[in-house]
Amino acid sequence: MTHVIDRRLNGKNKSAVNRERFLKRYRHHIKKAVSDAIDKRSITDIERGESVSIPAKDIAEPVFRHGQGGKREAIHPGNKEFVAGDTLPRPPSGTGAGSGSGQASDSGEGMDEFVFNISQEEFLDFMFEDLELPNLIKKQLKDTTSYKYVRAGFSNKGVPAKINIVRSLRGAYARRIALTGKSREAIRKLERKLEELESAPEVKDPAFSNKDLIKSLKDEIQRLKERVKKIPWIDEFDLKFNQHIKQPIPTTSAVMFCLMDVSGSMSQMHKDIAKRFFILLYMFLRRNYQKIDVVFIRHHTSAKEVDEEEFFYSRETGGTIVSSALKLMNEVMEQRYPASDWNIYAAQASDGDNWNDDSPLCGKLLSEKILPMVQYYSYIEITPHEHQMLWHEYEKLSGQFEDSFAMQQIVDSGDIYPVFRKLFQKKNA
Repeated sequence: MTHVIDRRLNGKNKSAVNRERFLKRYRHHIKKAVSDAIDKRSITDIERGESVSIPAKDIAEPVFRHGQGGKREAIHPGNKEFVAGDTLPRPPSGTGAGSGSGQASDSGEGMDEFVFNISQEEFLDFMFEDLELPNLIKKQLKDTTSYKYVRAGFSNKGVPAKINIVRSLRGAYARRIALTGKSREAIRKLERKLEELESAPEVKDPAFSNKDLIKSLKDEIQRLKERVKKIPWIDEFDLKFNQHIKQPIPTTSAVMFCLMDVSGSMSQMHKDIAKRFFILLYMFLRRNYQKIDVVFIRHHTSAKEVDEEEFFYSRETGGTIVSSALKLMNEVMEQRYPASDWNIYAAQASDGDNWNDDSPLCGKLLSEKILPMVQYYSYIEITPHEHQMLWHEYEKLSGQFEDSFAMQQIVDSGDIYPVFRKLFQKKNA
């Protein structure tokens, strides 16, 4: 019987293929757990891993069982209480004989749900699956770098799925030739010498006999053959794995403008939802696009370009003039991001409260200066109440810029992730 012993050192990666298959099989459960986790987590805790529970009924494997087979005869007793069409009464609750509320049964058994953890990397993969920046078109090539995986020779370490059998066997064969070459050459020489001695005429005089020399040659040949046999047929360092590396490829340049209303009408709940939305957007951009520029603009009565830290955590507030943010965005576009060289995207979050005289100006700025230059502009209104003037002004632009302008409403934190996916869903070409 042949025993195969796996002594490879990459034991920690042996289950990688099985884990990938497992994640693919229970994708529905994992995506639901990711969506629920986003709703419950705080801003600073949004990108860690997650525990996923799978009901016991969903992990059962189909099996074949032997049936009773043959011909059987059975007698089933009838009843005097019921006939076809009768309605059976529901068992009383709390007696231990039925389901629902009441006292627990004193018998029976069950199975706990299967719980496993997904890593931070896997969590983010599921969070941003099938998302992309809409209408990304080729512009003048700038700093942005994307990557593709290409073949890059072979490696001595890797996962079993990438093992190169031909290269591994070729290396093992070359190693055996190198390690046994001298011994095999010595065996050939000794065998030729042995053949000459055995073919020589036999001498009766013991003093001139070759028997001792022949015996010593045979012993030496046997020793060398056993030495050759001890060389393993394939060894650990013979294994070769296909290697893939990330290769930068030219891609398009893009910039994302993030506009957030921090006026007095925005309560802490509104600001928290806006922050969560923009953090999702920021993580998505940084994860999927290597060098995309992100411009953060906060506004109340005046707008200001800020860094990431101030954008998410500053407590500055004031009145509401939305057009100040749009004017600043237009100025930054003209000075640093010409539309001929850049794919321009923008996301605006507000509660919709604005001076009535300012809302028409916002619509005019968008329709005349901003929307003709951008690839995609998304407006998020965070309010559980009826829409205000700003929403109705923006609605007039939806038909005119159908492919590049989108509006969504967020009522509570549970709407953040569904709305985010709806805005940036990957579209089939």
